[in-house]
Amino acid sequence: MTDEKKVAIITGGATGIGAACVRELSSKGFRVGICYRSSAEHAQDLLAAIEDGFLLQVDLADVAQIDGMMDKLKDETSRVDVLVNNAGVSIDIDMLRMKIEQFDAQRDVARGAWYLTKKILRQYMLRANSGRIINISSVVGHTGNAGQIPYTMEKAALDAMTKSLCRELKGREILVNSVAPGFIETDMTTRLPEEIREGIMAQIPLGRMGRPEEVAQVVAFLADSASYITGTVVHVNGGMYGG
Repeated sequence: MTDEKKVAIITGGATGIGAACVRELSSKGFRVGICYRSSAEHAQDLLAAIEDGFLLQVDLADVAQIDGMMDKLKDETSRVDVLVNNAGVSIDIDMLRMKIEQFDAQRDVARGAWYLTKKILRQYMLRANSGRIINISSVVGHTGNAGQIPYTMEKAALDAMTKSLCRELKGREILVNSVAPGFIETDMTTRLPEEIREGIMAQIPLGRMGRPEEVAQVVAFLADSASYITGTVVHVNGGMYGG
């Protein structure tokens, strides 16, 4: 166990924006815990590519699995300096056709972010009176998006949690912020039909989708450099939405 290094835990850390955050924080000298649900091969490859890290498999929709993950985390480290709540799921279907089970599957991920944050606070950050919590939300939590009502609700809720938790932690050196990406080049967006991609890019003043690394750089700033920013939503969307 190497406790002299700062430790960052990143959910959904095996792919996309999460993996970019793992690489960026590792490059800043953090020991990184890569949380993943099912992307074991990607997680193993990423672990081999960074200097210092460890893997934690967990389904955030299952609170019992979160409890088990926290027990394993004790074996890995006595500190957690940064928690990045990045894991998410998007069930894209319009309201009239969506089944209650699909809505609940989306809601359970938001509940998992709340529960994991609570556990990390109690076990690590409150004892140290120090920490950084960074929630990865989305531009569509502010603009809305047809066919994604539960997803937009979840992302808006993460930003609301950011603002409320910041106030609950008043007087402590624990900063809570959100990063709200716009449309980013990930597996999800590369599968979109070309006409939909063109419609999206027409709304972006920079005329292109963002890269996961561009989101990760903002996360790293909030995790490692920012000292007087809390309760804030940082938009990273190429000018699509200004907040």
